[in-house]
Amino acid sequence: MLTELIEEFLFNLKVTRQYSVHTINNYRRDLNKLAAFLIDINIENWKEVQDVHARDFISKTRRQGLSPKSIQRQLSSCRSFFRYLSAEEGLEYTPFSFVKAPKSPNLLPKAMDADMIYKLLDYKATGWIGIRDKAILELFYSSGLRLAELCNIDISDISIKEKTCRVIGKGNKTRIVPIGKKAIQSLHLWLKYRNKSTYKISTEALFLNIKGNRLGQRSIQLRIRKISEERGLPAIHPHMLRHSFASHLLESSGDLRAVQEMLGHADIATTQIYTKLDFQHLASVYDKTHPRGKK
Repeated sequence: MLTELIEEFLFNLKVTRQYSVHTINNYRRDLNKLAAFLIDINIENWKEVQDVHARDFISKTRRQGLSPKSIQRQLSSCRSFFRYLSAEEGLEYTPFSFVKAPKSPNLLPKAMDADMIYKLLDYKATGWIGIRDKAILELFYSSGLRLAELCNIDISDISIKEKTCRVIGKGNKTRIVPIGKKAIQSLHLWLKYRNKSTYKISTEALFLNIKGNRLGQRSIQLRIRKISEERGLPAIHPHMLRHSFASHLLESSGDLRAVQEMLGHADIATTQIYTKLDFQHLASVYDKTHPRGKK
């Protein structure tokens, strides 16, 4: 009974709300943990779940060392599920509505300064893999893409002439982002090399592995880490390039709405974190240079 309704809920997320496989897997993992907890305390029907059970479940996950951010996600999964049960199964009570999540520290995203960006990108790529990797790096920083977004780009999504890229973001929302001059040059060169794979190419994906298949997220992460180490930089991950794009663009333009559009943020509050990041940079400059700011 417990797991059957979970699967119905997940199917609804997939078909009606078109959630990604990654998001649905997170929901499944969270809700299966809840179901296992309820079975352990001899509850076999969702209608029997009360506030005390919800609080006990969250307390148990905290004792297991789950991070505040993970607990917040877990709570969100449970609340969404019980709202679904209320709408579809006539459940009159949603026990997770009043359970509070632990506060997570307000960590600012890590961004590279301009010198680090130049050190990472200012080199001449050679060979099939090298030219592909340089195009990946340039596109990440040029357009502020998420890792999953970049992996899913097809050749038809890129317009060298218009210097734009069509991106499918979270919630299957499509946006058009500009591509800078350096990224266009790298992409133009990569497209010339792309068809020289030693294997038969079986996909329209923009970026390929050596077997001619779409390049995966993990492979991109490893390649970027390897390149950053070769360039004498600390380990860099794709999201740092996205953060750097956003903070540098905001620092130069001050146009929060434009940055929101290019990042594909549904809520401008998400983008506003970069105003804090920009202020952190300004505060650092002040402390180092202002006569009355120096220690």
